[in-house]
Amino acid sequence: MHVLIVEDDESLAAALEKILKDNGYDVDKVHDGESGLNYALAGGYDVVILDVMLPKMDGFTVTSELRRQQINTPIILLTARDSTADKIAGLDSGADDYMTKPFSPAELMAHLRALTRRQGEVQFELLNCGDLQLSLESYDLSCRGKSIRLSFKEFSILKILMSSPGAVISKDTLIDKAWGVTSSAGDNNVEAYISFLRKKIAHVGSQCKIETIRKAGYRFVVAPAEGANVDVA
Repeated sequence: MHVLIVEDDESLAAALEKILKDNGYDVDKVHDGESGLNYALAGGYDVVILDVMLPKMDGFTVTSELRRQQINTPIILLTARDSTADKIAGLDSGADDYMTKPFSPAELMAHLRALTRRQGEVQFELLNCGDLQLSLESYDLSCRGKSIRLSFKEFSILKILMSSPGAVISKDTLIDKAWGVTSSAGDNNVEAYISFLRKKIAHVGSQCKIETIRKAGYRFVVAPAEGANVDVA
């Protein structure tokens, strides 16, 4: 599973990252609400662990905006405030769970296991968008019974795009997420893999498209958008 940590206390974020990685999770972490929102929109995460009191955008607002944009990723809110009113506000904003600081590593893992069970294991094995289905285990891309195997990098990029249909994802975000923030990969690498993916999407007969939004990035759409400023080369 891939988890996003949004926590402005960098020492706590690092501790959470270590706990999760020690338990076999893939982890990204950011330290303000605005970055958290952008990552959650672009990253295709299985769970978001989100602090309430954050710079730039608080956790309640991040949660509400994700739900407004139809991002249904499970969210665990973290806060030092344990009043009933705060818990109600968090759950009403669209969060799935609520943890009060401080908490033990065992408590965190128990919450994650419970949340995963409630969401159902099948949800994390397949990603559906439009007429396409992406296997998160075998990397097979399928459409109406026809399938093709993706490379790991193709899979990583398409998972990001399919997880946020309609959202514009920048090349920098794709590089950071698919290659890593310390990678020397550049725009040409992204463009090459987008070309590969377009050919494979067409090969399985899908009506979905990856659109190039000039000077902004890419957008996964179920059908071509009308009137958009689009390059398809």
